[in-house]
Amino acid sequence: MSVLQTASIGLQKRFGRQRLRKILLGTIPFVVLLAMWQMNTAMEWLPPVYIPPMASIWEAIYTLSEGCAGAGAVLSMQYECLFTNHILSSLGRVGLSLVIGIPSGITLGVLAGMSRRFAHALEPIGVFANAISGIAWVPLAIVWFGTGWLTTLFILLNTVFWLIFFNTLLGVRGVPRVYENSVMTMGGGRWAIISQVYIPGALPSIVTGVRMSMGFGWRALIAAEMIGGDSGLGFMIFVSAAEYKIEEVFLGVLVIAIMWMITDRLLLIPLERWTIQRWGMVWRPD
Repeated sequence: MSVLQTASIGLQKRFGRQRLRKILLGTIPFVVLLAMWQMNTAMEWLPPVYIPPMASIWEAIYTLSEGCAGAGAVLSMQYECLFTNHILSSLGRVGLSLVIGIPSGITLGVLAGMSRRFAHALEPIGVFANAISGIAWVPLAIVWFGTGWLTTLFILLNTVFWLIFFNTLLGVRGVPRVYENSVMTMGGGRWAIISQVYIPGALPSIVTGVRMSMGFGWRALIAAEMIGGDSGLGFMIFVSAAEYKIEEVFLGVLVIAIMWMITDRLLLIPLERWTIQRWGMVWRPD
């Protein structure tokens, strides 16, 4: 048996044939794009001002991190560690918006799903807020809060909160009333209905809302950082574009995409697997 066959059998045993096939199929588009990128560098189909070579991306990382003393300097966000400072700033803003937006959106969404009067009071505000794109709030946010954390946090919360709220509201309304009546028949109180019926029943919608809010939140964050931020990946892209540093623009875009893919694959998909699919709340193909 050849080395390739042995390695293939070992990988199939470890990951499973279906999962391995899925991983390989998912990597094909990226391999093709990287190959075309490298071919463009060699053949010079487009000049570097449009598509910089891969080597310049690595050089941009070194340039933005030049003078950074190490992990301690990165964690303390010293000025010399520009690259990691931008990443940590964006991650901090997204994390803070999720910490505030997810619990408040779920709480008010459950309450609105339980109470028609409460829903009638909040739904018009939510429809009004959702009708306005997050980027449209940036000029007003700059006037109200200036440039910096408060402006970007306001834009993010405006995006994250309402997506979580409406998805939770629709999920609670979709729970059959017979489940609520069953819990009440067995002597369960209002808290038992919320924790044992509404939240588990609405969980598919809630998880969908979380994934949507993180995706749209990243977009809103980058736009807000470009116009009203003083740090972050969006700010880095905007400043680099103004200075015609195309390699730094590409670097920022690639980092945003990679961070979102890592978040989705390592956090959101396992969350969906451990909750919704584990409890049999969604259909999953064999």
